[in-house]
Amino acid sequence: MPSNIPSVKKIWFISWPIMISLVAQNIVNVTDTAFLGHVGAVELGASAIGGLFYITLFMVAYGFTTGVQILIARRHGEKEYVAIGSVFDNSFYFLGITTILITALIVFFGANILKPFIASEAVFHASTVFLKYRIFGLFFASSALLFRSFYTGIAFTKYISISAAIMAGINVILAYGLIFGKMGFPEMGIAGAGLASSISEACALIFFFAITARKAHLAKFKLFTFAKPDFAIIKSTLDVSLYIMIQFVLSHAVWLGFFLLIEKMGETSLAVSNIIRSIYMLLMIPAWAMSSATSSIVSNAIGAGFSRHVIPIINKVLVFSMGIMLFVAIVAAFIPHFMISIYTSDIQLQQASVSSYYIILGAVFMFSATIVLFNGVLGTGNTRTGLAIELVTLALYLVLAWLLAVILREPIEVVWLCEYIYSISMGILSWLYLKKGKWEGRMI
Repeated sequence: MPSNIPSVKKIWFISWPIMISLVAQNIVNVTDTAFLGHVGAVELGASAIGGLFYITLFMVAYGFTTGVQILIARRHGEKEYVAIGSVFDNSFYFLGITTILITALIVFFGANILKPFIASEAVFHASTVFLKYRIFGLFFASSALLFRSFYTGIAFTKYISISAAIMAGINVILAYGLIFGKMGFPEMGIAGAGLASSISEACALIFFFAITARKAHLAKFKLFTFAKPDFAIIKSTLDVSLYIMIQFVLSHAVWLGFFLLIEKMGETSLAVSNIIRSIYMLLMIPAWAMSSATSSIVSNAIGAGFSRHVIPIINKVLVFSMGIMLFVAIVAAFIPHFMISIYTSDIQLQQASVSSYYIILGAVFMFSATIVLFNGVLGTGNTRTGLAIELVTLALYLVLAWLLAVILREPIEVVWLCEYIYSISMGILSWLYLKKGKWEGRMI
């Protein structure tokens, strides 16, 4: 096998710290969902609406930093190390201004934006309270994402897992104290969940700044020079990132729409779906990590002049990802009640969640292949094609969800079958582009 195609060991070396970081980040989600599940069904459902609204906004930064990661990986493959520092610093300027403006918008108008879409007054009130405190973490979380993109782009992911562990540990302690009024903290309920998450993200960012500034082996990248903004670099970064930003925001806006449709089915269906969403994201962690590694490895290979190795690289990661996720799905199939009981002690709610739980296990396995293929597309640098694939897929997904939830009024587990359509359509379109598209040697 050509030496430029990474071994399974190398793929794992890049992926596992990202995996640990995603575990830690999902501990934040699991913690909030599990604690609020013991507060009440309204709070559990409201955290889904408020949380997804926040994540939709967060996707602006996630999409941008995904483009930054691809660009850094390409420059790393080209051995243009100083250029990496310029990309990083100017990206920090862009993210800082953008997230501060978004935060101000939500502080003043967030409730007005949510009001028309939520039928339940109780869910609306709880959602806005959660969002009021959660939105202040946007700047910290976005800046930490930029560091994660830098370290993933240079294939040195060790610090990613450490920062995420710090965030998760602090969040567990603060969420427990602030939601329930323990350890001397005030009892804030759902507001405490939002505040705890924001503070924990700030702590993770402080770690990234501290560890990056003191490591000599990172000096060659010339980070933190903080010269005046270079709008040409910001524009070139946006040329790669813009379509990913639009894609990620639309993707999560549609998922928010999915939950707003479910909210019309009642508070129980909404609570069930929040539990299932959290479990789904938790189980998908290994595949998300390997897909993130895929875009960096592919972009690095193209930058180093090895475009012919891209398909073999993607195939290797795909098989590895599917093997791990098959194992995860099989194990999870034997412990449905244990997994669901983490989020709620309500027996009726547990029973109502079981059917949807089994539905998403199949989706987890299928999506483990789809997400690797799609990130392979992004790694080629043709993010406009990535957006086109996402748009077609989301249109099918949303129409089917509307038919099942609103028109046909099917049970909640049937509505969750939409995930299969999303996965199959995205996977096929990504595979066709990689096989037939003109991406080799694409310059970014």
